[in-house]
Amino acid sequence: MDALQLLINRRSEKKLTTPAPNKTQLELIFQAALNVPDHGRLHPYRFVVIEEEALNKFGTLLKEAVYEFELGDEKLKKAENLAQRAPMIIAVVAKINKEAKVPAWEQMLCAACSTYAIQLAANAQGFANVWITGKWVDGNALRQALHCQESEKIIALLMIGTAEDKLEREKRIQDTDEFVQYLS
Repeated sequence: MDALQLLINRRSEKKLTTPAPNKTQLELIFQAALNVPDHGRLHPYRFVVIEEEALNKFGTLLKEAVYEFELGDEKLKKAENLAQRAPMIIAVVAKINKEAKVPAWEQMLCAACSTYAIQLAANAQGFANVWITGKWVDGNALRQALHCQESEKIIALLMIGTAEDKLEREKRIQDTDEFVQYLS
């Protein structure tokens, strides 16, 4: 798939199954993530791969966040299922350096770009994915398990695998007029 078609046709897929990327495929995915625009070459991000038995631990960490933030039974049920919805999850952690000349907001955008690069690189290799967040990314147990420092923020939980049901979706060509202006 060429790059333009990948960008135009990218979609999130929530029902994922095996296989997930192998080590060689993951290396390419992370190479893409490390080559996003990065003012100051700070690499203000890091990645934590969660797979196999670690998915069970991840589910427990999400449930702890539900209790911590008193999110209720519906979120508890979602947390119980979430960790089993994909064979691999990549947590993306933004590492904000407040001492750098580059503003924190720009570092955060760089981390978000790296997240999107992971999604596109996975798609380019035939893997489906979805980017999720939620209040649980701020859970103390999850942050400790991912070794987050005070200045770090979990910005994405990327669920990656093979689409369980390849849904044929209508090509969506959007009218760009409401989004684009020209300075005159």
